[in-house]
Amino acid sequence: MAYRPPLADAAERVSALAELEAQMGVRLPEDYRNFLTCVGAGRAGPAYGLFPVRRVQGRWRWEGDGADLADLSMLARPFPDHGPDPESLDALRAERPEEEDFDEVEEFDDAIEAWDERWEALMFAPERTAGAIVISHLGCAQREWLIISGTHRGTIWSDCRADDADLVPLLAHDGKPVTFARWYITWLEEAELTAHQPLTRTSSEN
Repeated sequence: MAYRPPLADAAERVSALAELEAQMGVRLPEDYRNFLTCVGAGRAGPAYGLFPVRRVQGRWRWEGDGADLADLSMLARPFPDHGPDPESLDALRAERPEEEDFDEVEEFDDAIEAWDERWEALMFAPERTAGAIVISHLGCAQREWLIISGTHRGTIWSDCRADDADLVPLLAHDGKPVTFARWYITWLEEAELTAHQPLTRTSSEN
């Protein structure tokens, strides 16, 4: 997977970054800003790669599987410390339809579809991810977010809402939140170790 080039060349980089931040209404975390202008605008990175940021028809946006989950009009708002009210979640879970309670499959399908809509409205409300952008996709609808506004600015959060779990911060071995720089450097270090590991022969090759 190749790097997408930095936002622009030489002196134009500062101007491009300023335009991006002006459109978003917020200054990006310093380590991510440095990455965009000095390393690349995305692609090579953890899991399925770092989502690239591109300028399309005069507007900047991030591209990747699930990148559109981020509401770019809410990036200047502080990222919330907590997700939906636990009692509300428990109450909704208790109302989840069970197939054995229905005489007809069609009735159950309608009921579970209606329940899913209520669940998604609660778990995937745009307010939950205000002040954050999706930067990576891990597969199976699991993603990672970079927080760019609020008290958690500059940290990476894991999104497993597809498995009915709220967003949680990624933590290092010392229990501290993982920053963008630490997140990316860790991937580089692991990739380097993997690249230097000797290939092992399979039994069919012996």
